[in-house]
Amino acid sequence: MKHGAAATRGPLLRWTVLATTVAAWQLTTRAHPSVYFPPPADIARHARTLWFSGPPAHAFLTPAATENILPSLARMTTGFVLAALIGTALGTALGRSPRAHALCNPVLQFARAIPPPALVPVFVVLLDFGNRMQIASIVFSAVWPVLINTADGVRNTDPLRLEVAAVLRLTRTERLRFLLLPSALPRIFAGLRLSLSLCLVLMVFSELLPGTANGIGFTLVDAQSRSDLLTVWAALVLLGALGYVLNTGLLAVERRLPGRGDR
Repeated sequence: MKHGAAATRGPLLRWTVLATTVAAWQLTTRAHPSVYFPPPADIARHARTLWFSGPPAHAFLTPAATENILPSLARMTTGFVLAALIGTALGTALGRSPRAHALCNPVLQFARAIPPPALVPVFVVLLDFGNRMQIASIVFSAVWPVLINTADGVRNTDPLRLEVAAVLRLTRTERLRFLLLPSALPRIFAGLRLSLSLCLVLMVFSELLPGTANGIGFTLVDAQSRSDLLTVWAALVLLGALGYVLNTGLLAVERRLPGRGDR
């Protein structure tokens, strides 16, 4: 009973804090009107009209949502999936070989320290403006948290378990499936959460570049150029909501994995 009450009280407190913050924002902006800080009710109303007032047959999405939100989600999802697959595969390979990890670690630390904006000219030269360049920039910067966390998780597998696996004569595939990856899962998901946050940020940044004709980042730049502050705020709130929903979904997936439900 106590555990159930605590589980209910936690989300209730979080939503109470959020509701209190929004209410304080609403009251403050109504008492001291400013064109730069519109009330949240006006932002929500504008966002609904702009993106979520379409016909039910289109999941209530307007043409503006289809042209801007969906392409952004496609870029971010593609970049995240590729970063997760590449990072997990390379991280597992490096984690299983201490020598390879020692040799590659300086290169990994150097590559992860490069700010994503600094690589934009390189990707533009190699891939030109467009979806391929945007996805490549997302993958390159988002892969490192997954790769490094996976390698550390595999390297820190309990030596006693490795000895038991050797005694049982498990194959490499069996060790990977039943020992190394389950042992590294907490670190892998920590890397995935960092990577997901980076993908959202990099998705917006890639859409701020010249040559982009759609996306949430493009909407931000376009609205700013027209001094349409309601749309700017609506896009910012949308990005925050997307980040929260995606992170919550990833946590839910982690909790449903075998041996992770108690975390």
